[in-house]
Amino acid sequence: MAEADFGSIDMVVCCDGETLIGTVEEVGNTARARSLVRQMFETNFFGPVNVIKAALPGMRRNRDTSGSHIIVVSSIANHLGTPGLGTTCAAGWALDGFCDSLAYEVAPFNIKISIVQPNLEVNALTHKITAAPAIEDYGPDRNSAPLFRGIIGGLLDRIEGESTETGSSGRFMTDKVQSLEPALAATMRDALVAETVYAILAIAGHENPPARHIVGFEGVASVKEKLKTVSEELEDFVASSCAVDIDPGAHVMDSGGDRGMNGGA
Repeated sequence: MAEADFGSIDMVVCCDGETLIGTVEEVGNTARARSLVRQMFETNFFGPVNVIKAALPGMRRNRDTSGSHIIVVSSIANHLGTPGLGTTCAAGWALDGFCDSLAYEVAPFNIKISIVQPNLEVNALTHKITAAPAIEDYGPDRNSAPLFRGIIGGLLDRIEGESTETGSSGRFMTDKVQSLEPALAATMRDALVAETVYAILAIAGHENPPARHIVGFEGVASVKEKLKTVSEELEDFVASSCAVDIDPGAHVMDSGGDRGMNGGA
């Protein structure tokens, strides 16, 4: 439709998503919880994938013009494993991998791909939040991990001016599925969205846009720290990593030679 109306597709922005709260064990604990995972993947992964696939034929036809740009708005969670958001992170990482592979495939058609990653709270507060039923052992009294269930629950309480006796466990520490759209003041929602819109406009149509564009100082600092940790771990074990350096091609040739010698014996 867009191509028929405007003559070409120069840019596609995928920005839908939802947050599924629950530890890995909680989201796999019941058939209902597992269905929530599939539903979230339909929205966060297959939704953007299908939109992009539908746009590609028209974008390929732009190869000799100014080219095209696909922008996917995801989350900083795609860089960082977040306790209590394992499956939400998994969908995001899957989408990142899809985009990274696609970027190589469509580069000859002058199609560029960028992933915009706002802070986790921005994504959660501006989309639907669903929480799988909680398991008591993962409550704050028994588990010291900074689970997102407690973080987002406490944040929503502060935003709405409420306080709860359950403290960090908040509204989501129940044995039932909960789903809500955060009730934000218009000014707060506009401010949260404006940050991401600014980030999109900063790279939209750029001649050489980044593959990933982090939104916000906190996000930049978190990604830098994660990359620093990965680099340090790589250096710590680089000797053992490089010690296992097999050339599959040479191995196949050697195996073939052995078979030939055995066959002639």
